Amino acid sequence: MENFLLFAGVVIIICIFMNRFAMKLPVPSLLVFIALGMCFGENGFFRISFDNYELSETICSVSLIFIMFYGGFGTNMKEARPVAVRAFLLSTAGVVLTAGFVGVFVHYCLRLPWLESILIGSVISSTDAASVFNVLRSKKLALKFHTDSLLELESGSNDPISYLLTIVMISLLLGRDISVPVILAKQLLFGVGCGLLIGKLALILLNQVNFQVMQARTIFLFSVAIIAYALPSVIGGNGFLSVYICGIFMGNSYIPQKKDMVHFFDVLTEIAQMVIFFLLGLLVTPVQLPSVFIPALLVMIFLTVVGRPAAVFLLLKPFGASMKQIGLISWAGLRGVASIVFTIYVMLEPIDLRYNLFNLVFVIVLLSLAFQGTLLPWMAEKLDMVDRSANVLKTFNDYQEETDIAFLKMHVESDHPFADQKIRDLPSFKDLLFALVLRGKQTIVPDGDTVIRDGDLLVLAAPEFEDREDLSLYEVNIGKGHKIAGLPLKQAFKEKPLLVVMIKRREGNIIPNGDTVIRDGDVLVIAQVDKLEKG
Repeated sequence: MENFLLFAGVVIIICIFMNRFAMKLPVPSLLVFIALGMCFGENGFFRISFDNYELSETICSVSLIFIMFYGGFGTNMKEARPVAVRAFLLSTAGVVLTAGFVGVFVHYCLRLPWLESILIGSVISSTDAASVFNVLRSKKLALKFHTDSLLELESGSNDPISYLLTIVMISLLLGRDISVPVILAKQLLFGVGCGLLIGKLALILLNQVNFQVMQARTIFLFSVAIIAYALPSVIGGNGFLSVYICGIFMGNSYIPQKKDMVHFFDVLTEIAQMVIFFLLGLLVTPVQLPSVFIPALLVMIFLTVVGRPAAVFLLLKPFGASMKQIGLISWAGLRGVASIVFTIYVMLEPIDLRYNLFNLVFVIVLLSLAFQGTLLPWMAEKLDMVDRSANVLKTFNDYQEETDIAFLKMHVESDHPFADQKIRDLPSFKDLLFALVLRGKQTIVPDGDTVIRDGDLLVLAAPEFEDREDLSLYEVNIGKGHKIAGLPLKQAFKEKPLLVVMIKRREGNIIPNGDTVIRDGDVLVIAQVDKLEKG
């Protein structure tokens, strides 16, 4: 166990450090983690032999729970409402049509039995939310006609139907005595019902219970996601559908400290995606892939140029969608982790198949990410579907509009420019609010006529700074005996230029220049930027 934990910890750290590099590559960054897993695998540099489908299924399924929950939690229904009906059709009927079209092609082209052919169509019938979000966000690809919202909602909600089709086909191939209508009804009714019920109960508790620990609400939400999957699964419902519905319901409702929850799940799901793709790369045996490359290539080409476009056209053309929009939505049907996870479910069953289904689907996913994912921004440009005036993040509930308020304190002394001034006479600062004036034992709620006195402690409120992709702030404590203590800034950081925006010092905060001498006990506030510009 210790060796496994050591390996897992090292892999996660490597993935985190590689993510920043991977995001700058012209290909979807998830491909990098597949390649990394293959480097560790049986035919890679480290030659780790790993073929444990049971462990892989457990890790991938648990990761998929949080990816799907956060996919729903981050779905901005206000933005998605204009396209909700079309997205729902694509995520239900579209998945069924795609599975059917691919099944027919596989049957006649690869000469496989009908049930086996439709099984292949079922496991690759859904688009992958992680892959779609990854491309849209990393390339900042905002699309016209709410197409980004449509793709988000569709890709986040169509995995449950693909899972449902896969379970049905597994049952039929094993010759189990089942009633397809009953299975469909239980999966859908229990899935939707549990998702809504658990989401509603969780909201009541989050809004009415006083959680004593600061991050307890986030931990509670983490547990809710697990229950939303597990409960319907135990009683025969669709756990993935339930956890997605629960996420949508809660994400579009008021929750205290929601922004902290978003930040937690943002990191959690990003790590989950990296780990899943690494694990799948580790699980595959590259020397076995050439035997399925041609069939996988044929299926991928048919799916990309015929199967997916035909389903999208049949469902969206009645709504008046343009051919450009239909073309881009068809191209954006990236396959991903869900398809491989559903394939692992099949591999755990005693089903005799002509091809190694895991290898076949793995190559299809690899080709889809490499070909469709890489060319998606180019295709959006060619079809004139890029909306340069919009921000793709509008379609995600990242809660930037719920700006956190930071409270600042300011001591006023006799020589302070605010001393003996009325608040109304001070310069106007946008988004800066004088919240309180503490004067001795007296607490004053100020108004415009409040005069600031010598010795007052002002409590100011302002929007909290948030790290951005190209800018982040961090602090460095200068302890006693620190190597740069006693040096001026220009000398302390001569070899590695840094932007020190402020120095926190016991007697007050100062804005430094190159000649400012660093003292013991100082706290340097440093801005980390991708590119410094003078002036």
